[in-house]
Order: sequence, then C-alpha cells, then structure tokens
Amino acid sequence: MKDRDELISALSSNLQSVRPAANANAIALLWLLASVLYVVLITHWFGPIRANALTQLMSVPRFSLEMIVGLAAITLAALAAFRAAIPGALTPRFRTFAAFVMLVWLGGYVLGLVDPTLEPSILGKRDHCYIETALYALPPAMIACYLCRRLYPLKPVNTALRCGLAAGMIPALYMQVACMYIPSHILLFHIFPGLLIAVLTAAVALPWFARLRL
Repeated sequence: MKDRDELISALSSNLQSVRPAANANAIALLWLLASVLYVVLITHWFGPIRANALTQLMSVPRFSLEMIVGLAAITLAALAAFRAAIPGALTPRFRTFAAFVMLVWLGGYVLGLVDPTLEPSILGKRDHCYIETALYALPPAMIACYLCRRLYPLKPVNTALRCGLAAGMIPALYMQVACMYIPSHILLFHIFPGLLIAVLTAAVALPWFARLRL
C-alpha cells in the first residue's frame, strides 16, 4: 500500500494544469458571424445586390425558405467543421443531420431546374460571380483552418474539407440575392465554385496541418 501511494505521489508530483478544451460551438459561431459580415461587405463593395431581391424575399415564401435553409445548412456545416477538430466532439448523429440539411438546400436548386423558385432572369447579373464566390470564400476558409489546427484535429483532411465547405457556401448563398437567379447558373457559378473551395482548402491545409502543431 505504501509503495503504491509513493508511486502515485511520484507520478503526480510534476503534473501541470492544462486548459480545458475550447468551446468548438462558440468558436464556430463567432467565425461564422465574422465571415458572413465580411462576405456581405465585400460583395456590396464590388456591386449592389439584385434590384428586386429584397422584394422577392418578402413576397415569395419559397425563396425566403430557401435562404433560411441555406443559412441553417451553413451554420451546421461550420459547427461540424469545428467539432471535427476536437476528438470525439462530432457525433455521427450531428454529422448526418448537418449533411442532410446541406443536401436538402442544394437539392432545392436541382429541383429548380424543372420548377424554379423564381422566374429565371438575368437581372442583377455579375460578370465574374464565380470568381467572386471563390475569392470571397478563401480568407474565411484559411482562418477556419488556422483556428481548427489549434484544436488538435486527428483527421486534418476531413476537418479542412468541412472548413472549406462552410466557407465556400457563404458567398454561394449570398449570390442568390447579389446575382441573377437562374437555377442552372446558381449550380454552376455559385455552388460549384463553393464546393471547389472545400477541395482546395483540404489540399492547401493538409501539409500545413502535418508540419505545424501548436
């Protein structure tokens, strides 16, 4: 008994206090708020939103619902990304739910190919919206990866993909009011560049995660 007590005492004598695990949800929501504000401001800096977008939001319930579901999908994607950076924080149930909401949102635009939410129109067309979508998403994606790297992600590719997805979908969603509304255009020039950012983020972040550990 004495030997055991001495062993425990010896092992614990040099222990140092550690900080509690970071609150992934709080970090994710703060990052999301800052990223949305950044995307909105920089989008307006380079051009106004579609002239009738606000009227459509207030008068077409399906369009309003589409935007709400999109915001919910992005919020869940951000929460999933930051939870993925903390071992055991991202549960299978939450991961599945986040993926389901994202698919529901994106599936709405596929449905729009045969039954569009709004009357297709080139009103509000931005000549380089696909470039804007990609460029606006890059800083939030890199910041998300930096923050997640400090949380000790065990699966860096998965975490980086999720960071890129959440970041890429923010300007993709806002382009629904900032650019013209044509479902095929949305899928090709708004959603697709946002998805590419997820892949690019993983490619860039993987060696970064591998070399550096804070």
